[in-house]
Amino acid sequence: MKKLIAFVMAATMALSLVACGGNTNSTNSTGSSAGSTSGNSAASGNTDVGFVTDVGNIDDHSFNQYSFEGVTNFATANNLKANYFRPADDTDADRLDAIEQAINDGAKVVVMAGYLFAPCLAEAQQKYPDVQFLALDVSAADLPDTASNTALITYQEEQAGYLAGYAAVQDGYRKLGFLGGVAVSAVVRYGYGFVQGAEAAAQELGVDVEMNYWYSGSFEANDEIKAKMDSWYASGTEVVFACGGAIYSSAISAAEAAGSNAKIIGVDVDQSNDGEMVITSATKSLAHSVELALTDCMNNGWKWSETYAGKETKLGAAQDCVALPMESSKFTTFTQEKYDELYAGLRDGSIVVDNTSDPAVHPETTRVTVDWQE
Repeated sequence: MKKLIAFVMAATMALSLVACGGNTNSTNSTGSSAGSTSGNSAASGNTDVGFVTDVGNIDDHSFNQYSFEGVTNFATANNLKANYFRPADDTDADRLDAIEQAINDGAKVVVMAGYLFAPCLAEAQQKYPDVQFLALDVSAADLPDTASNTALITYQEEQAGYLAGYAAVQDGYRKLGFLGGVAVSAVVRYGYGFVQGAEAAAQELGVDVEMNYWYSGSFEANDEIKAKMDSWYASGTEVVFACGGAIYSSAISAAEAAGSNAKIIGVDVDQSNDGEMVITSATKSLAHSVELALTDCMNNGWKWSETYAGKETKLGAAQDCVALPMESSKFTTFTQEKYDELYAGLRDGSIVVDNTSDPAVHPETTRVTVDWQE
């Protein structure tokens, strides 16, 4: 977080330009303001690596911020120029316009995060064959005709979920909850990993665990989700793994209302700053994965190597791209030593987590009793 103070200040300057002119804006890796660019202008050479934001701002404490951190870390280490470009609105046309602005500003590579980019990326990769594109959390299913100048990165969410479930049970929690948004593959893998991790820890300890499990059908916060979480906490649920965008805020509200014994596990990024109720987060190492991919591209003459070119690359513990942020986690008995042992097993393959993403096929358990709720 400290690394990004300069960037947040720059984002504030850029947003003031948006308010005045309504154009997409960029800021370079040193934190100074860069002017708006036109989608029809010639390449200016102001940008080597461009990042196009998803819905939200560059200081969102989520995908935008941590993905851009990877871009800026890479640019700083290699004496390159990095800028971000914010779409004027939440449409495919505006996302494509922001991509084109990055290209017109000289970007050799354009980075973006989120499945919403798939439609505009399908067009951009064909229109700009000499530009390399990196899309995080966009799968081959989202972009079936992935061109060789496009690299897709997805994550082994089941491993991150496994870490969270295992740690929660090892830390003494016996009544767990999994709150998912829409039952898309990534959310399902998080949840099923959570079940498997809880089962592994319960077997080791010889204890029985109960788990409520529910997909809300939405990625938006609403009163129905909060009411459901209220009922879970009231019936004894101790910690809820909230996985699915803004539904997290509904879970936080319910935990706050339930009192100090109600806990939350965050997702995707470290959400420990949201309060004492957040005991840990199942994270994707967004910045690290961006740096890995961009280094590959640069070292291959600004083209993707066989590792990334034209396909989906799944990153997990073997690449240090999923984790629990132990330095900010609020465990009482689960130790760094135990975490390191567990992580080593995931990394070397001695611990294998089922990556099934079919919401109708449930993991088998003996020690964890799961209430699969509709």
